[in-house]
Amino acid sequence: MTSISEIIISAIQDKKGHDIKEIDLSKVDGAPCQQFLVCTGNSTTQVSAIADNVREEVQKQAGEKPINYDGYRNSQWIVVDYGDIMLHVFLPDTRSFYRLEQLWSDAPTRDIPDPE
Repeated sequence: MTSISEIIISAIQDKKGHDIKEIDLSKVDGAPCQQFLVCTGNSTTQVSAIADNVREEVQKQAGEKPINYDGYRNSQWIVVDYGDIMLHVFLPDTRSFYRLEQLWSDAPTRDIPDPE
């Protein structure tokens, strides 16, 4: 069975999301979840499309709906919350500004290669 994390990564790649990072927060005290997945889209349209595709694919393949999601109003940063996993889809400038990876730099991070 494919994990929700794997479904999310595949759905991001389907919409050409890039610079995907998987941050393992399972051993970090006070972390809001077990894992962050972070990626970048090049436009507000692409950011929305990535988040929509993730929600559709996780629902279709795993039968899971997000607990919550937010950020569609301006689509510069959309977060999709699946409880143990939170997806953050950013525009490049917004991602640079909030520096989420640096905020959780004490957690192990895995770079997911961009699809060819």
